[in-house]
Amino acid sequence: MNQTINRRDFVKKASASSLGLSFLSSTAPFINSKSNANDNIQVAIMGTNNRGSALAKGFAKLKGIEVGYICDVDDQAIKKGMDATAQGGQKKKPKTEKDIRKVLDDKSVDAIVIAAPDHWHAPAAIMALQAGKHVYVEKPCSHNPEEGEMLVQAAQNSDLIVQMGNQRRSWPKVVEGIAKLKDGVIGRAYYAKAWYANNRQPIGFGKNTAVPAGLDYELWQGPAPRKAYQDNIIHYNWHWFWHWGTGELLNNGTHFIDLCRWGLEVDYPNRVSSGGGRYAYKDDWETPDTQITHYDFDDQKSITWEGRSCNRQNIEGISAGAAFHAENGTMVIDANGYHIYDNNNQLIESSTSSSATATNTTGPGFDLDQDHLENFRTSIINNKRPVSYIEDANISVHICHLGNIAHRVGRSLECNPRNGKITGDEEAMKLWGRSYEAGWKPSV
Repeated sequence: MNQTINRRDFVKKASASSLGLSFLSSTAPFINSKSNANDNIQVAIMGTNNRGSALAKGFAKLKGIEVGYICDVDDQAIKKGMDATAQGGQKKKPKTEKDIRKVLDDKSVDAIVIAAPDHWHAPAAIMALQAGKHVYVEKPCSHNPEEGEMLVQAAQNSDLIVQMGNQRRSWPKVVEGIAKLKDGVIGRAYYAKAWYANNRQPIGFGKNTAVPAGLDYELWQGPAPRKAYQDNIIHYNWHWFWHWGTGELLNNGTHFIDLCRWGLEVDYPNRVSSGGGRYAYKDDWETPDTQITHYDFDDQKSITWEGRSCNRQNIEGISAGAAFHAENGTMVIDANGYHIYDNNNQLIESSTSSSATATNTTGPGFDLDQDHLENFRTSIINNKRPVSYIEDANISVHICHLGNIAHRVGRSLECNPRNGKITGDEEAMKLWGRSYEAGWKPSV
């Protein structure tokens, strides 16, 4: 790990030998922290039209955090972020800014929270690290595998905290269930299935129109090569266009494939396949609305993902979840809870947030995220690795990207299980990265 000198006043020097491989230890301290635990950590929220507003509210609730900036390219989204911060209980109004680069120039900002569209995640995170800021980046942490590699390298070149928003890693009953799974409650787990089902409606065929007032479309595009404004992309449907988004597999699949990886204790696959397509409607939607991906790993383990964006029929009685199949039974992760069955399909144990008197939660949504946000805060204060540190989080994102690449080339991929690289397929490797608008390509 290379040593860098950041612009923060509280950075302490450390020799390269003292950094060494300490990052690999969950108790190893980081070098950069808030110098005074009584100081509020100043965070800037980037992208507040949807998820970022929930994060603004969540961070505003935390003791020791102050939302110093709301940053979005759209005036209406800025208002949402400001309102959300106030709803979180913060009396002081944050500053507002459309250009994240100007926020990064402010030395009072300690951390950047990134909830902009996918094509912004890694480039903004890399810029933030190079500006000496800690990073909380929503899933997926990259738009493509190459960006994930660059983000990991940028994190390793710094002494800063990078946490990804795969918040189920902090949901208490999920943590409890995964611990029991690893302890062998149903024997050796060898197969995990993840799924997500929704009733998303068609997006139609977009028209090139004038950019709406209050939206800086140039900044919205940021690192992505320029395209004319189209009226069915912003603010959500960009998910379904390869130019900006990553489809349902990384939009929601990241959460549940991450659970499967965590429970099976696997990293990179040796083979990846994907089937499906845009089946439900005829419109501009490019990514699959129906997708089955399968991942084979060493040690005779595998993961399957079933995504149905436009058909909400439940699996295991729920629209989204993960199930682990093992020698002696099955465990189903259901929101902030789990159910354990024996091989005769008899329920032998069940634990949910509603049955946990010690856990103060109000449902499987944003309120449960507070533990994950608090973990980011305490990681900065205590110089400790967060529960979802970027080296590990990126592996889950990486294998989701592999599923999309297999889908796009129309065949199975052979992969190196040590690093997730595609082997023997030059066409597939052309999708490893992307082109960038001039002057925007990330560099580490």
